[in-house]
Amino acid sequence: MERFYLDDYLNLQDGVEEEASIYGGPVRSRMDFSEVCRQVKEAFFQKYQQEGNMQSAMEIQKKAIVGCQQEVEFYKEKIREMVEEHPWEDVEVPPWHSDLIDGIYHENWGMAGMAQWFSEKFAQSSSAKIIGDRIYFLHQGRMELMPQRISADRKDQLIRAFLLLTPEERLDREFHEVYLLDGTRITIFKGAMTKKGQDVIIFRRYIIPNYSFEEQARRHTIPEAAIPLFAAMVDIGYSIVCTGAVRTSKTTFLATWQQYENPALEGVILETDPEIPLHMLMPQAPIVQLLADNDRMTTISKNLLRSDADYFILAEARDGKALDTAVRIASKGTKRMKMTFHTRNPLDLPGEIASEIVKTEGGQWGATRLKVAESFDYIFHFVQLTDKSQKRLRGIYEMGLTPDRGDVYVEPVCLYDYKSDSWRWRYRLGKDKEQLGLEEGRDSLKRMQEQLRRLAETFPMEESVDSPAKTHGHSEHVALQGAFAETEAAYGRI
Repeated sequence: MERFYLDDYLNLQDGVEEEASIYGGPVRSRMDFSEVCRQVKEAFFQKYQQEGNMQSAMEIQKKAIVGCQQEVEFYKEKIREMVEEHPWEDVEVPPWHSDLIDGIYHENWGMAGMAQWFSEKFAQSSSAKIIGDRIYFLHQGRMELMPQRISADRKDQLIRAFLLLTPEERLDREFHEVYLLDGTRITIFKGAMTKKGQDVIIFRRYIIPNYSFEEQARRHTIPEAAIPLFAAMVDIGYSIVCTGAVRTSKTTFLATWQQYENPALEGVILETDPEIPLHMLMPQAPIVQLLADNDRMTTISKNLLRSDADYFILAEARDGKALDTAVRIASKGTKRMKMTFHTRNPLDLPGEIASEIVKTEGGQWGATRLKVAESFDYIFHFVQLTDKSQKRLRGIYEMGLTPDRGDVYVEPVCLYDYKSDSWRWRYRLGKDKEQLGLEEGRDSLKRMQEQLRRLAETFPMEESVDSPAKTHGHSEHVALQGAFAETEAAYGRI
């Protein structure tokens, strides 16, 4: 077989005269960027075809696109050699690529126009989308249409490369969810699920590297004055639910709360998606991290109920089976439970969770609602403002059962005031919450009481909000729900 020389091939493709050796003087390029990319790709293909090593090339590409640094550098080094030996200094590189080598790599084998989202410039962007041939980045709270486009063939190549991460995923399926090595979640909708030519790829990542109350206060998501209060509540070991709509910072707050947990305690986190890297956030803590979809939830639930862990985290409760697991674990007396749940109305949380459980697992709604209210101590509700980059703690609610009648109550301890962009407080501490504090740590309880009283005196709630001071029954609950909805409608923020 005739020997193949990559350099000669590139020179001939460029229309270079035969006597113009690659080792001679500079040769002026007569190609644009896309032509350079095409010729480099063709040269790679020819090389591997000549060597009969196409399978190896596909394996390298698969590893490169999911973030394996060694394989990425392999491609870039080969491209760098071509660029150095074959002058292309006049080629204009699109502004969304950092340089010619990076651009050639990503257009042929990497992330194409999506590569810019992984650059330093968009490091604080939490999501991006490809819809049809259009690319959007979340920037400063809004989805912005980017100038770069992606062809149908290149997008199909990208999808196939992503699916190599999960060999069990069939290519003909219309929905896929996979993860890159850096934790980025890739959600794919295609085929009959989308309009013709409008297949969708959604990229999502968590961007706050410093999970601390101070960081969230700096972003004005939570009140800075409440940091000592939150730290004391973590020490006591209250069970919490973080609620809100999608992208309201509830998972970030849960991860932050967990950061302050006692690292000597044994924990279990159950997630449907690997969103919270506790092995990185708390490497010294003995925390078991489990992943479960709907099919695995039943098996895992049975084992969790027999576990002797000090606390459990249900990172995102999506269905009745997961919620039933959380409530059953909490009803055994397990403290320090942490959970997120999608809802716009925290005042009706016990009823919503009860409905989901009854719909899936059966049982009586009223009895289940009581058990839910008894299982968790506080609700932290989050919202997104009109400026989508701005998240706020909308309210903190104490939840439980009245000691006299055993009715469900959900009472506000803190509420966000949209007009002043600040928080208002009231002093409230149920007898059961106080008792838990006495059992778990008198010093922490004292600190919590002092901090809550100070906040209530310094930033008091208005009388109209604070009026249902006693634990409310059904009629008062409905009235408070109405007030909540009225406030949201008035400011139009959610």
